[in-house]
Amino acid sequence: MREQDAPQTHFGFRQVPLSDKQRLVDDVFHKVARRYDLMNDLMSGGLHRAWKDTLVTALNPPTGDRPFRLLDMAGGTGDIAARVIAEAGQGTSVTVLDVNNAMLAVGRERAEQAGYPGQVSFVNGNVQSLPFEAGSYDACAIAFGIRNVPEIEAALAESLRVLRRPGLFACLEFSTVDLPMLDVVYDFYSFNVIPLLGRLVTGHAEPYRYLVESIRRFPKPEAFAALIREAGFRQVSYRVMSGGIVALHCAWRL
Repeated sequence: MREQDAPQTHFGFRQVPLSDKQRLVDDVFHKVARRYDLMNDLMSGGLHRAWKDTLVTALNPPTGDRPFRLLDMAGGTGDIAARVIAEAGQGTSVTVLDVNNAMLAVGRERAEQAGYPGQVSFVNGNVQSLPFEAGSYDACAIAFGIRNVPEIEAALAESLRVLRRPGLFACLEFSTVDLPMLDVVYDFYSFNVIPLLGRLVTGHAEPYRYLVESIRRFPKPEAFAALIREAGFRQVSYRVMSGGIVALHCAWRL
């Protein structure tokens, strides 16, 4: 098959062969892994912490000894896992799955430093083909990662497969700003300030240009909710926050 005839997708605003996207995304996160969470603080003014706390509240991990297994997809640095373990009881365990080993290395180091490696495991794997048996988890979460997946429908189908009934799927992702004037300010900040911050903090501007472009190409909340329903989830809902900068989608396998 000629390259121009191969299935296509987008990497930011660029159209690329579908088979190339994962490699390009891996390169982005390999470059910024060590400063990834610091850049999140700088880019969002610390707001990402409140957004992630909202995700953890939605997951509602038990505070006692009741077993609760969470799969944190594209969760490399272990940020969500750390928040869940801080809120949960001894019965909770988290599997952090990421396709990028550089991100996972950061997560493992932080788990060891924090003293909870027994409750968190780190697995190199692809969300489009999860290396787990059906019905293995009580909940699946993905924070700011689904838009980087080459085939979102495959990731949703795999999330449904590994959940036991009833099982919760929770996805936190950047969305579409819906407040007049804020959208203009947000666009200027995204396309001008964020790449500059990336260059200053990580030495790389291009990864952050891609991240901004990928946000603009991600489906609006209702369109993404429709994809989740089509995957077989039920009781699909979403909540937009901070003027539409982010949205939290929740759905159930029933």
